[in-house]
Amino acid sequence: MEFLIKATQLILSLSILVVLHELGHFVPARLFGTRVEKFFLFFDAGFALWKKKIGDTVFGIGWIPFGGYVKISGMIDESMDKDQLSKPPEPWEFRSKPAWQRLIIMVGGVTVNLLLGMLIYIGILWVWGRDYLPLASTTYGVEPSAVMVEEGFRPGDRILGVEGHDVRSVDELGKAILIGEARSVQVERDGRRETITLSGDVDERILDRKEKVLFLPRVPFVIDSLVPGSGAASSTLRVGDRVVGVGGRETPYFADFQRTVRDLSGQWTFLDVERDGKRQSMLVEVSDRGAIGAYNTPLDEQFELAHQDYGFTAAIPAGIAYGWNTLSDYVSSLKLLFSPAGASQIGGFGVIGSLFPSDWDWQRFWEMTAFLSIILAFMNILPIPALDGGHVMFLLYEMLTRRPPNQKVLEVAQMVGMVLLLSLILFANGNDVVKWFTGEL
Repeated sequence: MEFLIKATQLILSLSILVVLHELGHFVPARLFGTRVEKFFLFFDAGFALWKKKIGDTVFGIGWIPFGGYVKISGMIDESMDKDQLSKPPEPWEFRSKPAWQRLIIMVGGVTVNLLLGMLIYIGILWVWGRDYLPLASTTYGVEPSAVMVEEGFRPGDRILGVEGHDVRSVDELGKAILIGEARSVQVERDGRRETITLSGDVDERILDRKEKVLFLPRVPFVIDSLVPGSGAASSTLRVGDRVVGVGGRETPYFADFQRTVRDLSGQWTFLDVERDGKRQSMLVEVSDRGAIGAYNTPLDEQFELAHQDYGFTAAIPAGIAYGWNTLSDYVSSLKLLFSPAGASQIGGFGVIGSLFPSDWDWQRFWEMTAFLSIILAFMNILPIPALDGGHVMFLLYEMLTRRPPNQKVLEVAQMVGMVLLLSLILFANGNDVVKWFTGEL
């Protein structure tokens, strides 16, 4: 069921983005009198699930459920329709239109995706606002990842500030280090203020270790719910119990408990629990995966989260800023891919689908859709043949030199671009398969 929910969200999200992206090409093409032969959601290799001709355009739904396309008359695209291009240009064809009109047609999809991402962020902030845990509210400090421990952080450190960055939450702290290249962090430790200077290759080591989270808020373990049939459910543990020890070892915080119980996989152990102000010892079975089957109380019930509401007018600039920051962070993060560790993190549809929640959550769905829309906009405008940006590159060349590129060059560039894209898709989804077999997906 979890797989089905995630897959449905992924397909719905991509369908929305693809249809609107292709509309971004379709609408200006029709406004400029250019014929659009096909408008398809999903790819229809061999056959289509549904199609209907309206005017000069065949609208349809293909059977390969990722992506889509519009086929514009007189344009060198993935269809490689050379017969049409061997004839004199017709007035309704793409190639007969002025360069500035063709440029508008080509950037239409990217423009729609970029604006859509920002519009969704505006809607999210207007409807739901924003919740976050301020650094000042991390009463018990943070739990650093293994690499962060090597860099000098310790469990319980309270983050005071990051040089050159306005960091308000634990999530923003990790982003500032990995993407923003923050290298100096001020912490409070044992009542003293200290500065931790990170090494220059810390981002590479984070990727090499596959660390997705650099810091977590340090929290007590107060049982919120028990998994039916688990060791915890079969014991005398109850909701509201605070677990403070495992097998005679003190575990005042949830991360301490996790580290300790992981070494007791498949065994029985005693837990020290505080209930109604009294400390008790309870026997519980640890599963083979090193868990007892109990969930910790959510952050919003253990800490006072900061919530920021937005009126409609306030949500507009905030949503636009959110979108630009998302684009900026994504572009900055691309530098991390140019290394063996970074390349291994490239993922395909499996990785994208795993980012959606296992339960249907409209807020999270729209957050992911906005994020993917902005990524789609940026990736499509890259000057790579077969992408919108490749066509834009040749159009700019034509506008500057006042002569069109050689058609043979365009055909070869389109083929090279398609090979590159197909190779990248195969590589990314191949990574997904490897991660699935190794349990990382």
